Amino acid sequence: VQLVESGGGLVQPGGSLRLSCAASGFSLDDYNIGWFRQAPGEEREGILCISSSDGDTYYKHSVKGRFTISRDNAKNTVYLQMNSLKPEDTAVYYCAAEPPRDWETVQAMCVLGDFGSWGQGTQVTVSS
Repeated sequence: VQLVESGGGLVQPGGSLRLSCAASGFSLDDYNIGWFRQAPGEEREGILCISSSDGDTYYKHSVKGRFTISRDNAKNTVYLQMNSLKPEDTAVYYCAAEPPRDWETVQAMCVLGDFGSWGQGTQVTVSS
């Protein structure tokens, strides 16, 4: 199981970025997928997770309406579209995968940042 994030960088406040998470060794559409972030001096937090089955999605309140997740099963890739970025969105962003579980458990694992397989992370800096 391998996950590789890309697409991070420096963006001005109000700007947009799209992060990619490419998987190898397994099919992303068989797994629960999450995007997480860790800011300097902060704990890792789950910001957006999507279920493996019916598309149930958890959004951290601070990103709802600005961030969206999507899958391209043909490319075995998941994307995180981030719009209206704010300086407080600055962090290392990670994608992670978790085998199928009931959605209540997946949400709790998302909040805790407790998925099983992780990428290496990509830095997002929002600054003028």
